[in-house]
Amino acid sequence: MSAGRQDVEPPAEWRSRWFRRITRPILAGLYDTRVYNRERLPASGPVLAVVNHIGFLDGPFAFAYLPRPGHFLVLDKTFNGVMGNVLTWSGQIPINQDRGDRTALARGLEVLRRGGLLGIFPEGGRGRGDLATAGKGAAWLALQSDATVVPVALLGTRYTGDLADSWPRLRSPLVLDLGEPLTIEPIAGVPNRVRLDRATEEIRTRLADQVAASSERHGIPLPTDIPPDLIP
Repeated sequence: MSAGRQDVEPPAEWRSRWFRRITRPILAGLYDTRVYNRERLPASGPVLAVVNHIGFLDGPFAFAYLPRPGHFLVLDKTFNGVMGNVLTWSGQIPINQDRGDRTALARGLEVLRRGGLLGIFPEGGRGRGDLATAGKGAAWLALQSDATVVPVALLGTRYTGDLADSWPRLRSPLVLDLGEPLTIEPIAGVPNRVRLDRATEEIRTRLADQVAASSERHGIPLPTDIPPDLIP
């Protein structure tokens, strides 16, 4: 990579630990926060948490309630004003999704190489959260780091409706449900691009299955494009 060593220095882990102590009680006071299958996240070693993306609260909720402190790759457009300061102070990593952001991926890779936890939303932006599509960044990080990949389903973080209605109702349930961990094994004898495509599809499929199963198990549907007042 062309970025200098100073450019790819990962955020300090203490930032994540400190801000989790603030974020968690705030969310618990506003919503009915629930976490399932905590034991599936390894207690040590590099972990790549791949998370579906529904609403504005996905990042804060996953950041606060994953069993270990970590850092998330966050859309760089949100690093503005007060929110930008909060994201920087809490140790998040800005990423430009309009291009291959090698510096952001390199910083994320350094988090994993030091044995930390890195969170990423493979879908990129907010949507239905069903993993119909996924980018290749998570697969690249997994292949480069040998990190354990843990699919994480988030439910309830957006009230059913369009993206403009992205906040859940107060005291409604927010669910974080961890899936079975997996390791992405490099496939020998195939071109790197094919290897990356296959790893991307494996991660997408495992996370999509986890989201679907969690939605059914907890009785919380994914958002639809139907206005809430018209849903029977």
